[in-house]
Amino acid sequence: MKLFPIKTDIIKQGENIVDAILKAMEKQGLVLDEGDILALASKIIAYAENRIVKLDEVKPSKNAEKIASEFAIPSHLAELIIREAEKIYGGVEKAVLTLKDCILTPNAGIDNKNAPEGTVVLWPKNPQKWAENIREEIMRKTRRKVAVLIVDSGLRPLRLGTTGLALAVAGFKPTKDYRGEKDLFGKKLTITLHAVADDLASAAHLLMGETREKIPAVLIKGAPVNLESGVYGPEDMALPPEQCIFMNSFKPKQKIKY
Repeated sequence: MKLFPIKTDIIKQGENIVDAILKAMEKQGLVLDEGDILALASKIIAYAENRIVKLDEVKPSKNAEKIASEFAIPSHLAELIIREAEKIYGGVEKAVLTLKDCILTPNAGIDNKNAPEGTVVLWPKNPQKWAENIREEIMRKTRRKVAVLIVDSGLRPLRLGTTGLALAVAGFKPTKDYRGEKDLFGKKLTITLHAVADDLASAAHLLMGETREKIPAVLIKGAPVNLESGVYGPEDMALPPEQCIFMNSFKPKQKIKY
């Protein structure tokens, strides 16, 4: 498998994402082939959806003031977190742990990195629809059967730093089910699923970076996936809380004696 960073100018609101990416690829001598995957940063999707909010236009509620004080964040940001999150669990200084689109994420995915001064960027409202539409547009313009992956950064429990996170996939299954298959010693696997989309998102995220790289897209060639027509969003890659080892372990319950 090979990955190629696609460097662009800043993609502005209203700009055609596919045209901007294809133009940058042509400039770099990159060509889309059958079976390739195009990974796109979620932030350019959010820009296209105009998911940019000026903080001084947000009126904090009393609850937002309380959250802001508890976790040392601006009250305007706390108000946006309340509006965007499905649940708020707690947090640490500067970060609130939330559930957003079936994903545990800090601050409901709201980010002030690479946003104009005084603004923040929200997660896209419908990343899977964007993935589907971008894929169809690319295949129409290039006559190549490809897949599209929408990438954001995320955290993992007790691990330092961000990794890639797949928000949406169009063109391949985001997970591979190994349950029922045998390991090296002939034992059948019972619970193992491979998060293929998240692994690819992490590989792309490594090249995209987190600051001034201007790499909103990565071309992935030779990925170990089979292309198909499916479209998948966050809920398709989510595990129910009652089946999650982290969520279920920290639920209030009767004390277990060991």
